[in-house]
Amino acid sequence: MTSQPHWRHLATQKYQECQDKIPLEWRLPEDFVSSLPPTLLDADIPRRSGILSDEELNITENYTARELLAKLADGSISSVLVTRAFSKRAAIAQQVTSCLTEIFFDKALERAEYLDEYLEKHGKPIGPLHGLPISLKDSFCLEGIQTTIGYVSYLGHPLPEKNSALVDILLDLGAVLYVKTNIPQTMMTAESHNNIFNRALNPHNTHLGAGGSSGGEGALIAFRGSILGVGTDVAGSIRIPALCNGVYGFRPTVDRIPYGGQAKRMWAGVPSIKACAGPLGHSLEDLEMFMRCVVGVDPWRYDVNALSMGWSGIQEERKLRIGVLPVDEHYPLHPPVRRALNKAVDELTRQGHTIVYLDDIPSRSLSLASRIAFQYFFYRPKDNAITASGEPEIPSVAKCWSPMFTGPAVAEENADPFTQISQLYTARLAYCEAWRDAWMQNGLDAVVAPGSQSTAVPHDTFGWPSYTAIWNVLDYPCCIIPYGKASKELDPEPMMVNDDQQPSYNPDEQDGAPTSIQVIARQFQDEKCLWAARIINNALNR
Repeated sequence: MTSQPHWRHLATQKYQECQDKIPLEWRLPEDFVSSLPPTLLDADIPRRSGILSDEELNITENYTARELLAKLADGSISSVLVTRAFSKRAAIAQQVTSCLTEIFFDKALERAEYLDEYLEKHGKPIGPLHGLPISLKDSFCLEGIQTTIGYVSYLGHPLPEKNSALVDILLDLGAVLYVKTNIPQTMMTAESHNNIFNRALNPHNTHLGAGGSSGGEGALIAFRGSILGVGTDVAGSIRIPALCNGVYGFRPTVDRIPYGGQAKRMWAGVPSIKACAGPLGHSLEDLEMFMRCVVGVDPWRYDVNALSMGWSGIQEERKLRIGVLPVDEHYPLHPPVRRALNKAVDELTRQGHTIVYLDDIPSRSLSLASRIAFQYFFYRPKDNAITASGEPEIPSVAKCWSPMFTGPAVAEENADPFTQISQLYTARLAYCEAWRDAWMQNGLDAVVAPGSQSTAVPHDTFGWPSYTAIWNVLDYPCCIIPYGKASKELDPEPMMVNDDQQPSYNPDEQDGAPTSIQVIARQFQDEKCLWAARIINNALNR
């Protein structure tokens, strides 16, 4: 009999450690799990399981984060009750979607008990997030809790001795942290799959991807195992899971939310497109509340790279002047995505908003942004954190090394690194200038665009994230608004794409997958982005 590779032994051991942290009384029978349909949300698993009480079901299903915080602040509901309810639901979600990497329910309940005692003793909450459970992407570090970001080789790293900056802020604001969520190996693909924690599944349809790289967050929130979560985004890693799982997600301007103290990846410090942290949740109001709370504590005090610029919410109600991103011929939209975008634009026009169809010109094209982004991400050597353990690349990682763009490279591919960095910087600056001109010449409040050319698609088929990566190149804040669903009745014709990179459209496979709209504002106009998104959301999802 062939012995198991050492990397597989380590991965299996770690996965089992995670599963063992689910209390016995919160576990689903194997025959129950094996009989579930792929459309998990339709199966009403939390209620059928009998694990949650009626009160816990009500807490996890019928409130926004803001509404729960009001009850937690006045003591009409306890943090222990809320934390236990979401811990139970997260435990169920893990057993059917593999959305978690680290479970620390015991620490969370101890924290919740402390917060309840604080409220009783002092008569006021400890902070604006008092008692609220918040989930975190695996890349965030918590003292004494492992962070692997999907690498088997990281299982040998020492446990973190300090928290990420954002973790310290959330704790100071009164939050309860209880789980970390699944990610792809490398955190550089739209399929949250790795050799340790398996593949995060989409609760709308487990045959479709949950997105990435914050796919565990997207799946957990869609399952309502979390009321509010935090992901990161370097090419769409908040927005793609949001659109795949039918939840709201916000990618802020880089460093509005502190990013420091996360798990270190290879080639840290090499000039590139910077990642940012941001929230996913069930409402725009919850995302705005998260931003206001975190930015309001002056995050520079926690992270030297964080911006010290405060948060100024916008309450004005007026009609918007909205640009529409032209569809790039190299990244054609699947029929359900095209239908959702057209329907949204028609409805916004009907309600009196001014629509400006932006010209498709080479200097600000989606294709050019894709070429810039791809070379920024892949001009460096391959990541040896994979080969260090002997584990194989997951399919989506193996695929991503192939060029995913058409047209000439922006930087000379055989040039020395300093020349490449200079050429990429120059191209990116010119691209930003072209978009600034478009914004100013058209007097735009916001731009609407698809979040992707597709909805969630079958595993390992998600293509290059052209409709999200463009805004990372520009460092523009952007928000995903769920809007409608794919329908094989409304969009019955398949669409075949034969380039081995982009997904094809299969009406039967993608039937019922969430569709969405992406709302974008200019760099540093995060408040305006969420303000415009709120007006657009109210127009579309009344």
